[in-house]
Amino acid sequence: MRKLDIAIAGCGIAGLAAALLLHRQGHCVTLYERFEAPQPVGSGLMIQPTGLAVLAKLGLAAEVMAAGAPVDALLGLNTEGEPVLEASYADLAMPQAFGLGIHRANLFGALYAAVQAEGIAIHTGHAVEGSSLEGEARMLAFSHGSQSPPHDLVIDAAGLGSTLVPKAAEWLPFGALWATVQWPDAGPFDRRLLEQRYARAEQMVGLLPLGEGKAAFFWSLMGADHTRWHERGMAAWRDEVCQLWPACEAVVTQLREPEQLTFARYAHRTTRKAVGERIVHIGDSWHAASPQLGQGANMALLDAWGLAQAIGAANDLPAALRHFLHLRKGHVQLYQWLTWTFTPPFQSVSVWPAVFRDHFMAPGSRLGPFRRMKAATLSGLLGSPLARLGLEAPDYPSLAASASSIRARASSLAQS
Repeated sequence: MRKLDIAIAGCGIAGLAAALLLHRQGHCVTLYERFEAPQPVGSGLMIQPTGLAVLAKLGLAAEVMAAGAPVDALLGLNTEGEPVLEASYADLAMPQAFGLGIHRANLFGALYAAVQAEGIAIHTGHAVEGSSLEGEARMLAFSHGSQSPPHDLVIDAAGLGSTLVPKAAEWLPFGALWATVQWPDAGPFDRRLLEQRYARAEQMVGLLPLGEGKAAFFWSLMGADHTRWHERGMAAWRDEVCQLWPACEAVVTQLREPEQLTFARYAHRTTRKAVGERIVHIGDSWHAASPQLGQGANMALLDAWGLAQAIGAANDLPAALRHFLHLRKGHVQLYQWLTWTFTPPFQSVSVWPAVFRDHFMAPGSRLGPFRRMKAATLSGLLGSPLARLGLEAPDYPSLAASASSIRARASSLAQS
């Protein structure tokens, strides 16, 4: 395909990755960002083998691994101390695989630094309000009244709040309070586990190691209860957390003010048309969901890779967008369904989803092939997305060795 002039709305994970991949194909790429300075939104996330495979192609996997924390398994217990959610990367047919807990700022920083190093144009303070076709091009309209130059293609990577797709019908009932804390050495926590505790499906508390001596703490909360949470005060809330998971006292004592926690709301939405005339939606602009399976950033990276592969292989733009849908639609639909299905047993005001989880889903998931299926689901590998996209499984031993070398060099520089 000829060289394209491409506009990308949004400097998040999807937008930055797409910018790098398409710039390296020789296309002219311009990023438009609503903030005055591009910045990440959120606390911790998990990079799965799917996302790491894309980062390896970008040449950023070892750098990102050096800033994160290996996570071998997920373990969730109910109030009786029974395991009701267990998934281990050791059950994958992938040597030494693990998930990577990382602060969103570190993943964002690696991608943003690479975009800057390659001289890709970024226009900040440009909040996109809409787009329009002008002959053989598409233009973006901004909130301050100006328009972009005409572009051959617009990539909408503006996330859940994108103005280029219909607004999500409503928020999901449950959101979550998030905070980044110091890793609690005083508690009985395992540095290689993502741990969660549940009171039926109404309350959930979790701790994710992030590397660099940090952890992400999260507490599920209904959106309707957020104001009441503020009114009750921090002391009452800390007592509630410790009643569910006493070991968390070493965590919540770090949280003295409401401003230390960010309340995140979620919506489940799949944009009806992921592609249009000279426009394509990727990441949360296309498929937003509850974070229950932790796939958001990984799906965004796969979308960026799939789009670049489709554009690189096609002779014209309409064919490229059709091929992109062929590459990604099935995997997106599968994980949208899985997330929708698995959210109620862990976030619901009804007792019955938790009863089903504890007495049927959890015991059944330990049988026969279900252990590997759980691991494949957690890691984003269900549906074989790597093979479809021409990606190799991450070489964990080699990447871990490279990450160790990067950490050693950084430590040496810091000491000098």
